[in-house]
Parts: sequence; structure tokens; C-alpha cells
Amino acid sequence: MTVNENDIIDLQTRLAFQDGLLEDLNQVIIGQQDQISRLELAIETLKVQMRTMQTSMHQSNNGQEHEIPPHY
Repeated sequence: MTVNENDIIDLQTRLAFQDGLLEDLNQVIIGQQDQISRLELAIETLKVQMRTMQTSMHQSNNGQEHEIPPHY
């Protein structure tokens, strides 16, 4: 083989390796995006739960915050 043929084979080998690496990185990014989406949904769910709890606590304490306990 000539030098040019060896260079072409070397370039083809590198390109094949880079294609595989690029696909691996793409799969990692897809997985991370899925995880980010799940985390965003979990955060929104927690926000709704917190608002519900705050509203519930506010309603149950409404008017009772300034009352003196019966043992006084």
C-alpha cells in the first residue's frame, strides 16, 4: 500500500471511531434530557403540594392565631 492509501485507511478508522463516540454522546444527552424533564415535573408537583398545604394550614388557623389557649 502506498502512503496515501494508509492515510485514507487511517482517516476512515478515525471517522468510524468518532461516529461511534458521537452516537454515545447523543445517547447520554437524550438520557439527561429525560432526567431533567422528570425533575421539572417533580418540582412542579412539589410546588402544588406546598401551595395546597399552605392554603390548608391557613384555613385551619384562620381566627385561631390570636386566641389564648384554654389553660391560661
